[in-house]
Amino acid sequence: MSQRLGLTALVVADYDEAIAFYVGKLGFELREDTQLTPEKRWVVVAPKGGASALLLARAANDRQRAAIGEQSGGRVFLFLETDDFARDYAAYTERGVRFVREPVKENYGTVAVFEDLYGNLWDLIEPAAAR
Repeated sequence: MSQRLGLTALVVADYDEAIAFYVGKLGFELREDTQLTPEKRWVVVAPKGGASALLLARAANDRQRAAIGEQSGGRVFLFLETDDFARDYAAYTERGVRFVREPVKENYGTVAVFEDLYGNLWDLIEPAAAR
């Protein structure tokens, strides 16, 4: 049996502003943007060349709106791996991405924490070379 995690849903306030952040600031690719109903779209973004992707799900009610930026209770829950930390850190900083923890070298790699447009916390991480 083979399994894989498909999409990770991320609750957002607005499709277009979320696309602008993930595509414009993080450099993700827009893989799909399909209108399903007048109020709902199927919007998928992903790191260029990456296998994993995010489904940007616009909040549809008060409970979902309350979860925007709080899906993990303030913990880092999204981990963006890179093959060149210095390149991506510089590019993101230049594009106005807000880092809330400065880069550090750990035994598992170089990492810094940034927040997305809603306050969700992400690790930008270049894993240490396999030993």
